[in-house]
Amino acid sequence: MRIRPYLDKDFDTISTWITDERSHALWCANRIPYPLKKDSFNKFLIEIGNCFCDNAFVATTDGGDVVGFFCFSVNIDKNEGMLKFVVIDNTMRDKGYGSEMIRLAVKYAFEIEKANTVQLNVFPENIGAKKCYEKVGFQERSLVERAFVFQDEAWGRCNMVICNRELV
Repeated sequence: MRIRPYLDKDFDTISTWITDERSHALWCANRIPYPLKKDSFNKFLIEIGNCFCDNAFVATTDGGDVVGFFCFSVNIDKNEGMLKFVVIDNTMRDKGYGSEMIRLAVKYAFEIEKANTVQLNVFPENIGAKKCYEKVGFQERSLVERAFVFQDEAWGRCNMVICNRELV
């Protein structure tokens, strides 16, 4: 597996992974309009790039097939990286692609960006994602109960962190 910068052509693949409103909300907390459309997605990426210096990446198989997506930025004041909007192709879940993508993203953060720690937020209700992050070595740092409401559900927001020496 490899990671590389997101290209406009990757949208057609990524857009097939978000198949319903609940999955969409679990992925992006409705920060991006549903259903996912290329114009609004690209506009969002430009906005978070301008506001937070986020860069979008994809994970590919060695053959070049796109299997994952995430955004990354570094808070220079804290020297802490932030992973956001992490998603894996539905057909590739439970096969190790997610944890490998996260390992590569964290390695990039530590070795290239020279971050001391990397954090992310996940809804505890997104059980598979949380387990994936724990498998890589992320640990829960804080939990805010009822941080996000989706229809008749109230989800918590779990902040997880990994330090440079903890990568599994």
